[in-house]
Amino acid sequence: MKSAKKIVKITLQVGFFVVMSRASDLAVEALRLPIPGSILGLLALFALLELNIVKLAWIELGAEWLVAQMLLFFVPATVGIVRYKPLIESSGAAILVTILLSTAVVMTIAGWVGERLGKASREEAASL
Repeated sequence: MKSAKKIVKITLQVGFFVVMSRASDLAVEALRLPIPGSILGLLALFALLELNIVKLAWIELGAEWLVAQMLLFFVPATVGIVRYKPLIESSGAAILVTILLSTAVVMTIAGWVGERLGKASREEAASL
């Protein structure tokens, strides 16, 4: 019984993410915003969590399940690469360099932002 209740919770929470995703896509389309719907959805979810409109406990199981299944979302893209063997052969090195550099840039910026936020949080805690 306990696992059935957990499955229902996960299903409802994943459904919430699907609804948020679709709503953000529709909002971007209706408002003609120059950003992807997924980015708007992430920003909206962040705002809902920060404003305590949505509690983390309400979506945590669904989010954990989606992260655990993330590999399945990338399998079709990975298999699709096989169709572009000539492109990979001719531009593979440039693509690899681009992937490595962009990953390094993202990791560097994420680390820098994390350090800044951590420092600000420590300073705020010390001033209390």
